[in-house]
Amino acid sequence: VPESSDERAHGRFDVLGAVLGAAALGLLTYALIEARTASWTVAAGAVAGVAAAVAFVVVERRRPDPMMPPDIFASRQFTAVNLVTLCVYAAFGGFFFLAALQFQVVVGWSALAAGTALLPTTVLMLLLSARSGDLGERIGPRLQLSVGPLLCAAGMLLMLRVGPGASYTADVLPALLVLGLGMVTLVAPLTATVLASVDTARAGLASGINNAAARAAGLVAVAALPLLTGMGEEAYRSPEAFDAAFGPAMLICAGVLVAGSLVAVTTVRRPAPDCRRPQCRTHGSVAVPPLEGERDVPDREGA
Repeated sequence: VPESSDERAHGRFDVLGAVLGAAALGLLTYALIEARTASWTVAAGAVAGVAAAVAFVVVERRRPDPMMPPDIFASRQFTAVNLVTLCVYAAFGGFFFLAALQFQVVVGWSALAAGTALLPTTVLMLLLSARSGDLGERIGPRLQLSVGPLLCAAGMLLMLRVGPGASYTADVLPALLVLGLGMVTLVAPLTATVLASVDTARAGLASGINNAAARAAGLVAVAALPLLTGMGEEAYRSPEAFDAAFGPAMLICAGVLVAGSLVAVTTVRRPAPDCRRPQCRTHGSVAVPPLEGERDVPDREGA
């Protein structure tokens, strides 16, 4: 595989940037989880988290070798696709966390049955993601990145039917099939568009930022949704309380997906025909987009 490393990189590890980034996420997540206590430690954690996030941006702008170079966001396409990523993976993170609990706490299934029930989404992605990537190469990513989140939102709205005594075939499976088709539609073009929006030498960096954005979005969603829906500690032991909060959570997730679709339809453009494409053609993860390193993808001459 032809070399594609970034000649501008010097191999020095950005310790300060890594510490500030982790601190910002950790402190803000703590503040969201403990917000109901309204204590001074929660307020201090929130303020410190915001301060760490601001400091992270400042440090990354000034360091000669930042782990997240701000100039990579000069590409409008790259910025747009990462905004879509934040929206869709925030919704996915909240959905898969809460759906597994809904199946156990409200429907009454075992943990094994709840996990197994979610497998159709992974199976669909394994079977169809490569075909979705091929379609994106022919028609461009905008349509898929716009329609995919809407299909996922429809699947989450169908989950509103899942309550006490729910039937897997009549209530759960239709929602998961629609959700899975939506994920198939958008995940492969998402990765392809990220790689196509930056210079060849920065493919690994672009993929890493996109993957990290998805993980951060899922983290914040899992911390924030219980707060936004009034899901207290007792909800995990009360089917009625958990079911009452699950519906609003699905509505919030669906709304975030619609926002991601609007971002895609208004900002995403068709990449150049000779841009790089992902080497990973089949993908089964429901938590993050596929991660590709600088040396894992052929350059334009070998594409």
